[in-house]
Amino acid sequence: MNARAAARALDALARGWDIIVESETGGLALRPVETGGAPLGTGRKLLISAARAITLKLANQKEAARPDAPVLIAVPGELDAARAIAIADPSLDLAQPMKGPFAALPLPAPQAAEAAMQLARLAGLLPAYHLLDVAEADFDAPTVTPADVAAYADPAQLRIAARARLPVSASESAEIVAFRSDADFHEHVALIVGTPDDSIPVVRLHSECLTGDVFGSLKCDCGPQLNGALHAMAHARWGILLYLRQEGRGIGLINKLRAYQLQDQGHDTVDANNRLGFPTDARDFAVAAQMLKALRVRSIRLMTNNPEKQAVLASLGVEIAERLPLQIEANPHNARYLVTKRDRTGHQL
Repeated sequence: MNARAAARALDALARGWDIIVESETGGLALRPVETGGAPLGTGRKLLISAARAITLKLANQKEAARPDAPVLIAVPGELDAARAIAIADPSLDLAQPMKGPFAALPLPAPQAAEAAMQLARLAGLLPAYHLLDVAEADFDAPTVTPADVAAYADPAQLRIAARARLPVSASESAEIVAFRSDADFHEHVALIVGTPDDSIPVVRLHSECLTGDVFGSLKCDCGPQLNGALHAMAHARWGILLYLRQEGRGIGLINKLRAYQLQDQGHDTVDANNRLGFPTDARDFAVAAQMLKALRVRSIRLMTNNPEKQAVLASLGVEIAERLPLQIEANPHNARYLVTKRDRTGHQL
């Protein structure tokens, strides 16, 4: 297992360069559809997510029958970059509805394909690749394995990198603590509000939301939740806000904006993420457990409406002494979003 191999692959994907994914069931030479140019020639093949195969009406074909497995498709005719993007991105379906017909093909290396899908999500890209012959791939294309991807995602590597006093509006005595791992470039942050003592702190896991936290978006409840949690901690003995760099529930900012486009077309937040080829919630709450461990906090009063957060932290040895609800008033722009959180993801609203 080599987390740095996965980091090199992610860097290559962000730049549009080729990667090679090797597994026990075989290897795949791949080029990201979103950032890489289309290879020359006709009769090209694309690796897409199972969810995208469903929206392209491929689910009735034998090679696309598994609802959780990537699908390899044959694309008839010329395949330039714009056409490849249109095939991969469901948010463009209304603007570019005529696609296909496509044929689903046998998947030569399923484990490698699944690792490639995870790499695309970690890179914040559409889960879609051009399948290349090995001879077509960049001569210096990085090689990565599923084990490398798992090592990259392992939060056990997370450590405290720096800390400093940070007066904020909710507490002038707050302290900020930044975390970093050897491979992952995301820098998670803890904000300690108040003076730590022997009492059990109020803890809030807050996932990064640029649109809500910074711009005050009304489409979600993230900004009000962030402010509400900080002010609640200021009125407690002390508290810790764990700010997790997992934008868009773990799918990245650009994919989140694609999900917004799908929501504007009538899909709810769950269906939008799924149509893009991502899980309903791709966040890794084990990161938060590792941050608490580094801060030497074993027992918490967890401020959350999400039972999944509570279950994951408890399974990783964090004692949940109490669950504290965080109620935010709805507005006309996020009312449907909050109903979806309650009815489809089990939030206790």
